[in-house]
Amino acid sequence: MDMGIAGRRALVCASSKGLGRGCAEALAAEGVDVVLNGRSQDALEVTAEEIRAIHGVKVTTVAADVTGEAGRDLMLEHAGDIDILITNAGGPPPGNWRDWNREAFIAAFDANAYAAIALMQATVPAMCERGWGRVVNITSVSVKQPIGVLGLSNTARAALTGFVAGVARDVADQGVVINNLLPGLHATDRTVGLDSFEAGLTGEAAAEVTARRQLTIPARRYGTTSEFGATCAFMCSRHAGFMVGQNVLLDGGAFNSTL
Repeated sequence: MDMGIAGRRALVCASSKGLGRGCAEALAAEGVDVVLNGRSQDALEVTAEEIRAIHGVKVTTVAADVTGEAGRDLMLEHAGDIDILITNAGGPPPGNWRDWNREAFIAAFDANAYAAIALMQATVPAMCERGWGRVVNITSVSVKQPIGVLGLSNTARAALTGFVAGVARDVADQGVVINNLLPGLHATDRTVGLDSFEAGLTGEAAAEVTARRQLTIPARRYGTTSEFGATCAFMCSRHAGFMVGQNVLLDGGAFNSTL
C-alpha cells in the first residue's frame, strides 16, 4: 500500500532506539525525511547512518532532552517546517504510590504529558495553515488499563489523552489528524528494565519474569519495534484522514475488552 507521504518531513522524538526508532524507520521506508532526536549524539548518528543507507532519505539528528524547554526549542529549530510529529519520551520509574511526592508527579507530567502538548502547540498551527498534518503521540496501554507500579505514568499519560481528545477534534477540519498509539509490552529496553524491576521484587530471574509475562499476552510474545513502526506509519498516511482522536492499542490482545 502506498501511504502517500513520500517527500513529507517528520520529527520523531526519542528515536535513536526502541519504539521511536521503529517509527522513524517505517516513515523513512515510505520516503519521509526524518529528524531524529535522542540524548546521545553517538547513538543518534549510528541510527541516522543506517536509515540513510537503507532508505536514502534525508536524516537530521538533534541531541536534546525532549522533556525540557531548551531541548524542545533546539529540536524545533533544527526540524523546521514539519508535516508529521511523533511525540515520545521515556516513562517514569516504577514504584509505590505511597512514596511519590509532588516533585515526582510534576516530573512525570513534564516528560509524558507537557512535552507532547508543547510540541503540538508549536507545530500544529502551521500544519493547519498548510492544510495537512499528522501527529501520533506514543502513550501507553496504561491509559486503558492502569499498571500498579507505574502510577506516575498512568497519571501523566491520562492527562495527555484528555488534552488530545479535545484538540484532535478542533483541528480535524483543517486537514490535521491527531491520534495516540498505545504500546503494550514490546521488546525494548523499557520492557527489559521493567522485567528486571519485577524480578527484584519476586526473587525470580529476569528471564523467568519475561516468560511469565509473555504468557499473559494472547499473541504469546512481546511486540516488535518494526510492527509498531508500521502501525505508526499508517496512522501518518493519507489513508488515515478519517481517524481522529483515537487511542490505537497495540498489545497483542493483552487488554481484554469487548469494546
